[in-house]
Amino acid sequence: MAGSSGLIGGALVAALRADGVEVTRLVRRAATAPDEVSWDPQRERLDPAVLEGARAVVGLNGASIGRFPWTRRYKHDLVWSRIAPTQAIAAAVRALGDDAPALVSGSAVGYYPSAPGVRLTEDSPRGDTFLADLCGEWETAARSAGPAARVALLRTAPVVHAEGVLAPLLTLTRFGVSGPIGRGTQVWPWISLTDEVRAIRHVIDSDLDGPVNLTGPTRATANDLGFALAVRMNRPYLVRAPEWGMRAVLGTDATEALLTCDMDVAPAALEASGFTFTHATVEDAVAAAVPAAA
Repeated sequence: MAGSSGLIGGALVAALRADGVEVTRLVRRAATAPDEVSWDPQRERLDPAVLEGARAVVGLNGASIGRFPWTRRYKHDLVWSRIAPTQAIAAAVRALGDDAPALVSGSAVGYYPSAPGVRLTEDSPRGDTFLADLCGEWETAARSAGPAARVALLRTAPVVHAEGVLAPLLTLTRFGVSGPIGRGTQVWPWISLTDEVRAIRHVIDSDLDGPVNLTGPTRATANDLGFALAVRMNRPYLVRAPEWGMRAVLGTDATEALLTCDMDVAPAALEASGFTFTHATVEDAVAAAVPAAA
């Protein structure tokens, strides 16, 4: 697994090991444990021998899209922290041919366009934002593993967790200054961390390939998420963040891709393959992620 130090990667490693699954972590430092292999994906290829005998190789590398603003330099980091590691893994998978493990590669629902009133599935077209272009390049890098490889593309929604999409909202809510973001009625894709991990394991175990939307099964707006958090923390939900202010502080690319976009993304491939969700609503996901106020 590459990207095991992140929120999703760390939770996935813990869940797999709890069930007795052997996991080897690719780390970008000197290896200090028997389960680690050191690599530098920006400068060198991955030795295919590292992947021999594995059921799957999971690639979750990438600089955080939750860091603002997206300067020109940071956009470069967002791109190459994903593309270079994915290309290196894909090359190793391709070199192993028929004996290669499945490649389960990160992507994001940012692949899709803002589409009010439209239910988006894995067959929907790509958007034209910076984030959509980034996801397209990321997925192309994974597909370079070759036509013989099983490649699954994890189009993940923002994860409802204190270290995920809730991170900036928790502070605002705690101080009583949260409220609608822009209109607040825009549909936001979401998923709980528990279901993100379960879904990745399902993709591996069910031999799914191609794009797979990792999103919760029920539609939720930005207001639904924000209000659920305010109720959970027993705080008000009144202070609106205007779109012009977000553009001024965060920049147009980040605002349009993450905050004001309207994406009703369906987990069509997951549900068609028999996956069921632990947290079926965004309110369930918030309750699982945030302790109730006393």
